[in-house]
Amino acid sequence: MFLANKWKDYRLIDAAGGEKLEYWGEYLLRRPDPLAAWSKKSEPSLWTNADATYHRSSTGGGKWEFFNGSLPDRWTINYGELVFNIKPMGFKHTGLFPEQAANWDWFFGLIENAKRPIRLLNLFAYTGGATVAALKAGAEVVHVDASKGMVTWAKENVAASGLGDRSVRYIVDDVKKFVMREIRRGREYDAVIMDPPSYGRGPSGEVWKIENELYPLVTECTKLLSDTPLFFLINSYTTGLSAQVLTNILTMTVKAKFGGKIESGEIGLKMESNGLVLPCGISGRWES
Repeated sequence: MFLANKWKDYRLIDAAGGEKLEYWGEYLLRRPDPLAAWSKKSEPSLWTNADATYHRSSTGGGKWEFFNGSLPDRWTINYGELVFNIKPMGFKHTGLFPEQAANWDWFFGLIENAKRPIRLLNLFAYTGGATVAALKAGAEVVHVDASKGMVTWAKENVAASGLGDRSVRYIVDDVKKFVMREIRRGREYDAVIMDPPSYGRGPSGEVWKIENELYPLVTECTKLLSDTPLFFLINSYTTGLSAQVLTNILTMTVKAKFGGKIESGEIGLKMESNGLVLPCGISGRWES
């Protein structure tokens, strides 16, 4: 398992009964998490101290309930020298997946130790956690997401981290269409990161279903890799999609063309209350 265990501003306190209790900076949030499939809370008294709780609706979606009047509209947390804007969103999220720090640390070292310019393509790039980390490591980044609001948020994170002068292009577009255009243009990248949703729609109504679309997309992205690619990272939060699936896809695409090695597994966060690990999805990593 890949563990994100170097956080100071984020802390997973406990998880149970389909929920998790987390400190985001100084604010304690209680959010749904279906992978917390056990009922025993290690620290029951702490759960009543939350500054905000997200309640699911029986008809879909849900809403936040705020307590103590102490929660701002947004605030920042740090991961080392990286700075991220946090905001409780309409569908339980905060604008950052802290478990991804395990991957940031991995590819940060690869980029920093490459001793050459690295051009990176970040697809389904959301609010830019990976973009910020890659820029800090010294890479040139092309950041692609279909949501204009998420791209704006990513720009704010880059600026907050003091990286506004780094080489980065922000693209609001359907990922598949952008990749196909880059192939036609003859563009090349030394690394690719993708964090595809289970299901989604592009800005023009394009339908994405990961079971049908992931392998073809990785196949096309392999055509964008330079002669000396550095790494390829796939993240997934799709329930039922295993780490072995990511290994198989990377083996039949990137490794078949460039060799190298693959490591896939669950990605997780350790609970402070009991030392157990909450799984938070899967990652597949290829490196040359």
